[in-house]
Amino acid sequence: MRIARFSTDGGMAFGVVEENTIAVIAAHPFGELEFTGQRLPLPDVRLLAPILPSKVIAIGKNYAEHAREMGGEPPAEPVMFAKPSTSVIGPREAIAYPEKLTRRVDYEGELAIVIGRMVREVPESRAHEAILGYTCANDVTARDLQKKDGQWTRAKGFDTFCPLGPWIETEVDPSDLAIRTLVNGEVRQDARTSRLEHDIPALVAYVSQVMTLLPGDVILTGTPAGVGPLEIGDEVTVSIEGVGDLTNRVIARD
Repeated sequence: MRIARFSTDGGMAFGVVEENTIAVIAAHPFGELEFTGQRLPLPDVRLLAPILPSKVIAIGKNYAEHAREMGGEPPAEPVMFAKPSTSVIGPREAIAYPEKLTRRVDYEGELAIVIGRMVREVPESRAHEAILGYTCANDVTARDLQKKDGQWTRAKGFDTFCPLGPWIETEVDPSDLAIRTLVNGEVRQDARTSRLEHDIPALVAYVSQVMTLLPGDVILTGTPAGVGPLEIGDEVTVSIEGVGDLTNRVIARD
């Protein structure tokens, strides 16, 4: 099932994408879905970020090749950091390049976990019970500021630096999916989620030991090797097998 959040002239709603239509649901996508009976042609709606999370928790250096291209080795435990909810945008929305503050903005394609229920200290064996589904993410990063600051909050926290979408896929097995990032149609990252150092259940359990996860919260699972710079005018697509394609264009920040 593909759960989307969308807007029309009548406002914002959630719905289930079925081929080229969207079946509107009455409220939020957590718990049993209640359909309104209304169906809309998919081309007639604008897809938004599939969820507005209370928090985005990201995992760094979770592919060995990426850890090494950044000059280190994969850590024994997951490295956690947070991106603010204000960094979230949806498919086809613009990534705003803050030229006055940074000269190096990178793409980082990732598989994102969307939490479906409130959990705290969930064991790995039950982590799947906390997951609503998966979506594509781009952990956009001001690389020069990351190096300058020695921590990652500013570099990864700009408005528009967390594209999510195009929807939440609830039925895919995330253990071995192809993940690619393309810039202007050229493949820059190409890996599989089976190469994650810490897998999905381990990440959900680990994060929930630290903080309560709420419905709609997002965990970014890490980016594979091949990260690199974006320029104003570029179009970047994160494509994940069985999930979908997330495309955003880079513009100058006002």
